[in-house]
Amino acid sequence: MAPYNILVVDDSVFMRKIISDLITENPQYKIIGTAKNGQEAIEQVKLLRPDAVTMDVEMPVMNGLDALQRIMAEQPTPIIMLSSLTEEGASETIKALEWGAVDFIRKPSGSISLDLYKVKQLLHEKLQMAVRTKMRTFQPFQQKPLLSRPIASQVLEKSNVGVHKPPEPKATTAAGSPYFDHLVAIGTSTGGPRALHQVISNIPAGFPAPILIVQHMPPNFTKSLAQRLNDISQIRVVEASEGDVLQAATAYVAPGGWHMIAYKDSNKTYKIRLTKEEPRSGHRPSVDVMFESLLGMSELKRHIVLMTGMGSDGAKGMLSLKRAGVATTIAESEETCVVYGMPRAAVELQAAMHVLPQQDIAARLAQCVLN
Repeated sequence: MAPYNILVVDDSVFMRKIISDLITENPQYKIIGTAKNGQEAIEQVKLLRPDAVTMDVEMPVMNGLDALQRIMAEQPTPIIMLSSLTEEGASETIKALEWGAVDFIRKPSGSISLDLYKVKQLLHEKLQMAVRTKMRTFQPFQQKPLLSRPIASQVLEKSNVGVHKPPEPKATTAAGSPYFDHLVAIGTSTGGPRALHQVISNIPAGFPAPILIVQHMPPNFTKSLAQRLNDISQIRVVEASEGDVLQAATAYVAPGGWHMIAYKDSNKTYKIRLTKEEPRSGHRPSVDVMFESLLGMSELKRHIVLMTGMGSDGAKGMLSLKRAGVATTIAESEETCVVYGMPRAAVELQAAMHVLPQQDIAARLAQCVLN
């Protein structure tokens, strides 16, 4: 089998050499060309049609983010962001993932760096995924309010009969309320930041349920992800903390490196617990761990979603919840997944009641929760 052709983009001759050498240690990959700025990268992608690209962020003439957007619009190609900014500038990484990059990795710090071996392993793993990714032209996000605020309020008032809610005025299930009858849980991995942008930005203000989110991502990046989602959404989005009280119209992103579990305390208040238990299927946070924590909460109408990602994390947990009688299970359809792994596993286990494209998931959740 012929090797996959890779284009390396970096403004440093030294770094282009290091990255190229790391990649070609695996005979599956061949360096077909290099570029020293974003403008050259755009031209080389058109000329060489590589199977995948590694892209620096900070470069003269045109930076990596601008080049990424142009390439995704004109000739979609799997791109891995490879830069020192992927830690210190986590917000730039989140934007890159939203704009079409399939993944990211921290740039090696030098030829004698102790992390070179780790970087090499990650590069090969992510390239293996990238070259198999089916790319499509990226369209602008379909973002629109699903319900106007007055209509949302009317629907919320109709939904205020709850089994665990103390007798209070009808408007208790409102933004920030710890009393609710529905709960949404979402799991995702590769391609997830863009998928979450699409879904969470279309959840209406006043959504009468908390939303739990597990996105496979290292520490530091989940905080930037939560901040980014909060900026573009009508609901509040936060990185979860130990002991957080679950509230309606709030989404909680599991912090990188921690499992996130929902539980009910002695006062029947729903809270978040973070644990450092062993990774599940190589992941911490794990979608399965989060889903399994919801199994005993039969008093709530639970709505479970699995979106784009490599592997099968979350599929078994979704199946267990379906068998336990949850209200809704949704898997993202192959047509909109960056990697059709986790949703495929759920579909193959017959755990998904609905298989929907990314742009239809928020509307289905709103329909389930608000009606």
